[in-house]
Amino acid sequence: MPRPTFADMKNDLILRAAKGEKVERPPVWIMRQAGRYLPEYHEVKGTRDFFETCRDAEVASEITIQPIRHFPGLIDAAIIFSDILVIPQAMGMEVQMVDKVGPSFPHPLRHPDDLLKLRKDVDVTKELAWAFKAITLTRTKLAGEVPLLGFCGAPWTLLVYMVEGAGTKMFRFAKEWIYKYEDATHELLQRITDVAVDFLAHQVLAGAQMLQVFESWGGELGPEEFDVFSKPYIQQIAERLPLKLQELGITEKIPVTIFAKGSWYALDELCGLGYDAVSLDWTYRPEDAVKVAKGRVALQGNLDPCTIYGSKETITRKVETMIKGFGGGKQNYIINFGHGTHPFMKPEQIEWFLKECHRVGSL
Repeated sequence: MPRPTFADMKNDLILRAAKGEKVERPPVWIMRQAGRYLPEYHEVKGTRDFFETCRDAEVASEITIQPIRHFPGLIDAAIIFSDILVIPQAMGMEVQMVDKVGPSFPHPLRHPDDLLKLRKDVDVTKELAWAFKAITLTRTKLAGEVPLLGFCGAPWTLLVYMVEGAGTKMFRFAKEWIYKYEDATHELLQRITDVAVDFLAHQVLAGAQMLQVFESWGGELGPEEFDVFSKPYIQQIAERLPLKLQELGITEKIPVTIFAKGSWYALDELCGLGYDAVSLDWTYRPEDAVKVAKGRVALQGNLDPCTIYGSKETITRKVETMIKGFGGGKQNYIINFGHGTHPFMKPEQIEWFLKECHRVGSL
């Protein structure tokens, strides 16, 4: 399909920061910034279920832009309203989002024979056409106000959901796969990786200007297992994506961020995989992360989201400490939480956080 044309950018701060350029202040956006903590989200979503909301391009675009409107001039990027589990859906799995419970797979993959249930050749332009439509519409509506981010789940994280059938604290079935069905595990990880590369590239074709890969369950692997079941596949994504983009006629540099939550032991390796930015959860000391990164990537993060439940004075103190820890934030730094927002957070507290990020980051 031909690549759409869009308005010129008015704020490209995050794109410049991700490319390692010196900036006037560190850009800021928040994981899960479009969602349940905003009252207008519930008004727009109405009675639709979660995935029905994602698949409605008009509704998804409105939800994506809500935080940009709610906090005018304070957020430097929009991230498309979607979910990491759309890749398993594209591969032929049924996924439900159960209210107050989370994602549920009625028919999880519990044995290597279950791989036969998956589509062999996934055409993302067909299976996820709605996602690309939402991206194009959102980028058009943003009119260059801020860049639009796309994303996907990383292979190991998606495997966990596909074999567990839901969120988990024990990881019984996922761990059974890596220790009992190693060959089948690698087959599944590779098939997810192939779809992820294609999906990310077509998000860019549709209008995404920066991408993030979510290895949300990375911390559930030990260092040795991370090197076997996560690292090779997220490295493939970093290496193959530019080639896929060239196939689609896209030659400009598209920044990509990797977020491997809990994988503190792998930070040095993550900085060398070919990503432009590495996002950190709140368990990292910023000064230590800067020493490990050595300027190879931009670092993103890493405020504990629960800080928002504290007083304004606490938020200010934590923002000051964080930005100072990342060297003042004028190069190789993007402000974010160490994970996503909660439904219970007060928008006025998040607004205070954003304003303090601007104030401190501009000093």
